[in-house]
Parts: sequence; C-alpha cells; structure tokens
Amino acid sequence: MSNTQSGNEIRETFIEFFKSKGHKFVRSSSLVPGNDKTLLFTNAGMVQFKDVFLGIDKRPYRRAVNSQKCMRVAGKHNDLEDVGRDDSHHTFFEMLGNWSFGDYYKKEAISWAWELLTDVWKMDKQKLWVTCFKDDKQEIPTDDEAADEWLKQPGIDPSHIVFLGRKENFWEMADTGPCGPCSEIHIDLGPEYCSLREQPGHLCTIENNCKRFLEFWNLVFIQYNRMSPTELIPLPEKHVDTGMGLERLVALLEGKNSNYLTDLFSPIINAIRDLCGQTQIEMQNNFTSYRVIADHGRAATFLIADGVVPGNIGRNYICRMIIRRAARFGNKLGLKDPFLAKVAEIVIENYCAAYPELKKNRNFILENITREEKRFQDTVEIGLAHLQDVLNNLEALGKKILPGEIAFDLYATHGLPLEITRDIVREQNMEVEDGGFREAMEEHRLQSISGRFFNKINDKNADFYNCLRSELINQGLITEEGVLHDPYSNLTRESKIIALIKDRKKVNKIQKGEKVEVILAATNFYVESGGQVGDFGWIIDKNEQWKIQVDSVRRSAPGLIVHSGVVIEGTASIGNPAIVKVDEFRRKSIMRNHTATHLLHAELRKVLGSQVQQAGSLVASDRLRFDFTYPQNLTKNQLDAIESGVNQVIFNDLPLKIEYKPINQAIEEGAMALFGEKYGDTVRTINIHDNEFHSYELCGGTHVQSTGEIGIFLITSEVSVASGIRRIEAVTGLNSYEFIKKQKEILSKLKEKLSVKEDELIEKVEKILADNSKKEKQIGEFFIEKALDEYHSKKAIRYLDKSAVLITKISNTSEDALLKIKDVFSQTYKSGVLVVATIDPSSHKVNLHVSVSNDLYVDKGINANEIVHEVKSILGGGGGGKPTHAKAGGGDSTKLDQALDRIKSILAQKLQVIIDP
Repeated sequence: MSNTQSGNEIRETFIEFFKSKGHKFVRSSSLVPGNDKTLLFTNAGMVQFKDVFLGIDKRPYRRAVNSQKCMRVAGKHNDLEDVGRDDSHHTFFEMLGNWSFGDYYKKEAISWAWELLTDVWKMDKQKLWVTCFKDDKQEIPTDDEAADEWLKQPGIDPSHIVFLGRKENFWEMADTGPCGPCSEIHIDLGPEYCSLREQPGHLCTIENNCKRFLEFWNLVFIQYNRMSPTELIPLPEKHVDTGMGLERLVALLEGKNSNYLTDLFSPIINAIRDLCGQTQIEMQNNFTSYRVIADHGRAATFLIADGVVPGNIGRNYICRMIIRRAARFGNKLGLKDPFLAKVAEIVIENYCAAYPELKKNRNFILENITREEKRFQDTVEIGLAHLQDVLNNLEALGKKILPGEIAFDLYATHGLPLEITRDIVREQNMEVEDGGFREAMEEHRLQSISGRFFNKINDKNADFYNCLRSELINQGLITEEGVLHDPYSNLTRESKIIALIKDRKKVNKIQKGEKVEVILAATNFYVESGGQVGDFGWIIDKNEQWKIQVDSVRRSAPGLIVHSGVVIEGTASIGNPAIVKVDEFRRKSIMRNHTATHLLHAELRKVLGSQVQQAGSLVASDRLRFDFTYPQNLTKNQLDAIESGVNQVIFNDLPLKIEYKPINQAIEEGAMALFGEKYGDTVRTINIHDNEFHSYELCGGTHVQSTGEIGIFLITSEVSVASGIRRIEAVTGLNSYEFIKKQKEILSKLKEKLSVKEDELIEKVEKILADNSKKEKQIGEFFIEKALDEYHSKKAIRYLDKSAVLITKISNTSEDALLKIKDVFSQTYKSGVLVVATIDPSSHKVNLHVSVSNDLYVDKGINANEIVHEVKSILGGGGGGKPTHAKAGGGDSTKLDQALDRIKSILAQKLQVIIDP
C-alpha cells in the first residue's frame, strides 16, 4: 500500500473528514492532564473528555474530532522499554479520535470509518478485518448490532468479521463506571509478517495473535455503567470513543514496515545521520540508537513545550530520563557534544503547524534540552566507568543481578537513571534488581499513579447528581446549561433553593445544626479552579428566619453547582427565596492575590527571561504560591527586582481589561495559556499593561478592578521544590500588614534581648554567631580527640591474614567524631570492616556506622548498606547508604548490643570465621 500524502496531510485529512460529518475540531489538550491528579500524563485521546463520559461535564457540541498528544511511560500503559527494540513503539505519539456524546452511535461510527479507510485512503477492502464482542463468560449480550453494521459495508468480506471476548473487545474505564463493547479494525500485512510460522499446525488468524494481522483503529461503544464486577446497567445516553495511532496509520498508508521510516520520522533520522556522519549501512547497523534518539528527542520537545522540564520526581523525572537516555545512545554513535537541540529543531519545524506551542516555546525547549545534556555530560563518564567496574566484578563472581542499591547510587551520585542502567546491564546479559532500587530511592522514586485512571466519582454519586439535574430540568427549575452562575458581578444576589440534599438523599427541609447540600437557581459563588480556591459564605432567608453557612462549593454534574455547609439558624425548605452572600473579606483577599499572581508571573519573565514558565499555583485568601521553571537559585538582587517591579505596577494603579475572545485569537495576540488547564473555544482574557509592563493571560479567576487595590506585595519565601522548579510564596493587602507587623515585633524583641539600638543589631548578631562558631569548633575538636583516644584503646582483630574487623561502641560522641574514626581506620587497614556506634546522652538515640573496604565488598559480598538494613529495625529507626559505607539510627538504645551481635553473625558467615565477642 502506498499513499502520496505526508503524515501531516494524513492527520489533516482525518480531521477534515470528520468535520464534514458535523464534528467540532477540538485542539489537543496538554500532555499534563488538566485538573486530573489520577494521571501522570495524558495517555489517550479521550482523557480531556473523561468528565463528559462520567456525567460531570457537558460540552457545547455533541460530536468532536482531534489529534491528541499522548505519553505512555508509566503505570499500566508503559511502552518505554520497547522503544528502540522494535519499529512500532513510542513514548510520545499522536492519537486520532472521533467522539459522539449521546449523538450518533454504531451505525454512523462504523460506516464513516469504512468510508474513510476505503474511499478516501483507498485501503484494500480484502485486507481489512474487524472484530466484534462476544462474551467469553456469557454474561454480557453479544454485540450483534455492530456485526450487522459491518456486514452492510460495501465490499467487506463477511468472513473477515470475527468475534472475540472481554480481553480484546470490551472496554472499561476502571473497575466501575462507563464501559462497553468495541470493534477493532485490523489489516492483513501478508504471510511474510507471520510471527508464528515455526509453530507446528499454526494458522494465521486474528485469534492466534499472529503479527500478520495489525490492529490500528479501535471503535469503542460506551453503553453500560458498571456498578460492580457483576452488575451492568444501560447508560441513559450512548457514546462513541475511537482511537487510532497516527504513526501506525502513516506507516500503513505510506507502505513502510517501520514507523521510523515514515516522513514523520525520516527528517529526524536523517538529521541524526548527518550529525554522526554515518553511511546508510552504518545507520542500519545502529538503528536501535537512531530509534531511541528520534523518539526521545521528539518526546522531550513536546514535554518541555507543555512546561515539563527535567527534574528529579514525577513528570520531571521522565523528562530528565528520556533526555539522558537519548544522550547516552548518542554517545554510542560517537556524539560527544550536546546534540539533541538540533533534533528538537527538526521536530519543531515539522510539527509546529499542528502544534503552534512548539514554535512559541522554541527557545525554552532548546535551552532546557541543552542544559540537561550538559548536566549529564558532567557526570556520565565517571558513572558509566563505575558501573562497568561493578559489572566486571559481578561477572568475575558469576553473578547476573546488579543490586538495586548500587543502581540507586549510580542515579543519586552520577545521575544515571534506572532506565539507562538497565539498558547497559541488559546489553551485558544481566538484570537490575528493581525492588532494591525502589526501596533505596525512597522519597525520590517515581510515584506513578497512572493505573488509577478514574476517581470514585464515576460510581453511584455521579448517577445521583445527574438524575437530580434531569429532574430539575424537567421541572423547569434550571436550563440544559445548568444553574445561572456568575461569580464576577456581585458578591450578594437573590436566588431560590431548588433542592436540598442530606446524606445523598433529597429532603424537603433542613433544620439548625444539620449538614446540608444546597442547589440554588442562581449563584455567585466561585468554584475552585485554575489554582484559585472556592468561595465561602452564606445562604440567608430574605426575612432572616434561617441561615446556612457554606464552607465548600463544587460542580457535581454538568451545570449543577452544589453548596455544602451547615444550617446555623432556623429551618430552610425547598422553594424558599434566599439571599446568596459571598464572604466579602475573604473573596477580596483572594482577588488581590490572584491579580498579584499575574503581576508576579510577568515580572519573573521580565527579570529572569522567557525561560520562566508557570508550573503550578495556589491562590488562597491568606497567601499566593507560584511555581515556575528556572534552573538555579534566585539571587537577592533578582528577588528585590521582582518584588519592587510588582509593587511599582500596584502603585501605578493600572486597570484590568477583562474580555471574552475566541481562543485562537487570544493565543495569536500573545495571551499565555497555562499547561494543565482546560480551555473552551471562547476564553476569558486578563490584560494589564502600560508602557513599561505587560501581562496578558487566559484566566477564569476573580480579580480586582485595578492593581492599586492589591496594596503591598511582599515575597515571604523562595525555594526549590524540584530540580528546575522554583516556588515563590507571597502576601498582599492586610496579610502584608500583618507580616510587616510581625517582623517589627521580632525586631523589637531582638533589640530588647540584646540591649542594642536597631542600627547596631546586625553587628551584635554577627559577633554572637562568630563566638558560637568558635566554641562549637572547640567542642567538636574535643569530642573528636576524646573519641579517637577511646578508639585507639580498642584493638581490631585480623582475619584471613590481612583483613581487620573492629566492632565497638564509643561513649557520648558526635557524628563528626565517628566519621574521623572511619577515616583513621581506613588509613590504618587497607582491608577491613569497621562497625562503630554511639548513644546520644540527651536523646538516648543510637548512631551506628558501618564501613567496608572495597575488596571485601567485591570478593566477600560484605555490603555496608545491606548490614544497616538488617539492623535498623532492631534499633527502631532507619538508615542506608552505599555498599562501602552506610549508617543507621534509632531510638531504642537498649537494643544496641543485639544489633551488634547480629552484625557479628553476618560478618562471621561472610568471612567464614568466628567473630570474637
């Protein structure tokens, strides 16, 4: 099969085809799922529509089409280890999809799929196969409806319609929630693609999982709601959700047997070959490296464009890992200098028409990629050399497993991610002990939550609120759009109670002291979104006969806003007229902080450069918090300039220009869209500017009318929250006054305590610190000298003619003293084991160190870290370290002798001698 269209044109053809069928084109959402903590990355096209299927969101369209950016590198969907090994797996890929939200169903979905494949793309009808659902447990009805629709398609071979069971053809979001049968479309690649021809009696069929048949499009028909493992109920509305990988489709249409040979990848592959200066044959001999670099370079480009910079945990770890893995494979091709920015430039050029965020963030992408390559370059040679030494020693001992704690030490010390270590180890026919790595990584390990795809809101709670919504619509109490919601105009408004809920049951009235959920015909409460917290306030009887205090507000179904609180006066009933009153003091504090957040964002970019990207925020009533990308600590001068710049804009009292615009127009005008946020076709824009200052963002939050209302802006802290991610916290308004007042009180107390004037305070504190430092040094030297005297009174016992073992306690000493003893022991005995412990006289906590010479670690397998892990629980504490030096601590000093006896037993077994008491 051969097609004259490029990959970009195939993507566009798909979108235009479904637009011609009445579908709304919805641009790809970010790789960081908006307002969804259950996913590490967007890993399927339907993620941005998840709430629609769950019944807690509603869109202004019933049909949609898009090409969605996806990442599959963790949890249930993890293709990372296959990338490079074959021609079809990717970390980043595009998912083409079309959706129906309670509109068309199987007839249209199937006929349009067939029309697009056979009439538009001219696929050979005789090579196409489809599967339909037939329950292998005989509990769910067979999908005869889909099979009948397939039989109606012109030119289809009826024998090419196959029924398969739950594993292949029944799609479920999670253990509960929306689900349904699906039809997968396959293509027969020909007998030369058979992967099971060596098996006696093998027949090439879809059922036999023969690779001759390639699945490339899945049509999911969502028609049930799973309530339990055995209970399915029909949904009130049926939906269609389809997904087709663009890379696989392009390979089919272009007649390529590898995704990496299509025009989606060929410019990247050619650029890598030019960088390496290799011939076509040399490239083929090293094609695994080319595939890894091409895939990871593309993925890193898209990740950074969406604000995910290299770091140590979560998404940022993934970004760091794929850059370093690509750099390592580049190193294998002879690329010693940073090169991935050149790969990224090709990606940006080829994809920017479909994904304009790439071009907009070009410099940010290239700077972050090159910076990470340089960081890796600084440590990789030492790390790889150390790993090779360890592997050589393991091989000499006949061992095939690299201990997990060594893999972690390679990451923590030398920046080698586990995935790179695993690549190298497998190249030498060994494996990594993953469990030990995860345990050693502790707080730094990747906490993938991709498996928990959907929250429990997809159970009966969603059904309850959707049923309530339908009732209210049928009664004419709300429209299809939901309750009237305007959080921007007035803080007090008139409304009416249209529903009361207690313990998930509708009630007609509610009395003082009872907790309640209230649905109003109209509300002005802001619902938490975009980093801004929700409103508090009151729902009050017009005649002051009853009063409900509201302490949270949320959307529980499309357009249905639920106010949760408690009745603090009287008895409220359905139909009661009400005054809805937002807590004015709290709301205005939030508004000041939200506008200040926009000013801070703009000033950060002004002072630090365009590399600054928002990475998260919190807008509360008492403070604001702003996370942003920046590779180093901010200096005092930078912080002063940022704080001063924000206050200057506040003092200039600039007005806020708030407008609603089409999203494409706003983006073209330069408005900033934040990654991880959801935006509709029409967006709310906040524009603040004069000749010296400009802030223009998409934002649905509440704001002041002019910057002068903010008052004073004070930065209260600036810290690192992850590699490449900084956090600023600040206060405004009355909270700024309280902050200043507290600082003045502290200053006054210090002057009083130190008996000095204000201008003498710094000099006095510096003198006290200098004196204390001198005394601490003297005390430290005393402890070390005393500890060394006690150490020298001990005698190490020699074993095997050369190795010394000393297991001892030192009374009432310091950490520095124990480390000094370790150094002295190592200088005295080139081969040996030192176990030294002390008990803190005040806290009675144990501090224990284990040191092992390198020869005993390699030859005898004596591992300090393993020893510490054996005894830390005895001491009632924790510990860890490297194979040659580790330490433990614990609060149970009465068990120290037991711990030392356990160590003696371990050493006796390893050395095959009796350790003297």
